[in-house]
Amino acid sequence: MQTEKVVWGGLATYVVHDLAEGEKPALAVVLCHGYGASGTDLVGLAQPLLATAGQGAKKLALIFPAAPLDLSEEGLPGGRAWWPVDLDRLINRRTPEVLAQFRKLCPEGLIESRDRLVALLGEAGRHCDLGPDRFVLGGFSQGAMLATDVALRLKKKPAGLCVLSGALINEEEWRRLAGERGKLAVLQSHGESDSILPFPMGEALKRMLVDAGADVDFLPFAGDHEIPLEVLHRMVHFVRGLAA
Repeated sequence: MQTEKVVWGGLATYVVHDLAEGEKPALAVVLCHGYGASGTDLVGLAQPLLATAGQGAKKLALIFPAAPLDLSEEGLPGGRAWWPVDLDRLINRRTPEVLAQFRKLCPEGLIESRDRLVALLGEAGRHCDLGPDRFVLGGFSQGAMLATDVALRLKKKPAGLCVLSGALINEEEWRRLAGERGKLAVLQSHGESDSILPFPMGEALKRMLVDAGADVDFLPFAGDHEIPLEVLHRMVHFVRGLAA
């Protein structure tokens, strides 16, 4: 397994693969970390993903970008974010009105991070000799929301979308974009006891995608805001099928 550190789209990024020197991947998986995590938070998934992907691992490049916002001054040293979030309001002062607003609004900073991730895909595509339809976009929590936003907007449909403990935001625009996107291969997981993004928030996203014609493999699990082993196994199966 080889790890390279690059800057694509202005984002510090780790690229992990098992490719021979000079060999190009057939599929690239981009995974965006959640709010408050370090830029390397999801890099640890590379080893089990590559180790269990069988022969498909020889065709994969795994790409882990770090979010642009540094949260050190917010009391989270090493933590990063794709856009600001009032966690205290979302978790400790949660009301139906707060959740409705979360679902409805386009968060400030999403557009800037969207542009950076789209730029990253362009640079990664040139480096790996891949078109947008050979990328799987995904992420955890806030990173899953960013991945969803970009997957719905790309001119050419991505190979797939992995939504790990994400939620529906920017609802009116996402519904329109999802309807135009149509059939999109999606793997979505959500903890039934999620204390940060309650399970119904994930279900709302699933319903929107299904209503728009997406092919959604939805995996609820008995857990909190996390990526359990059963989700990792399902992700391997999902990516392996797309790389075949």
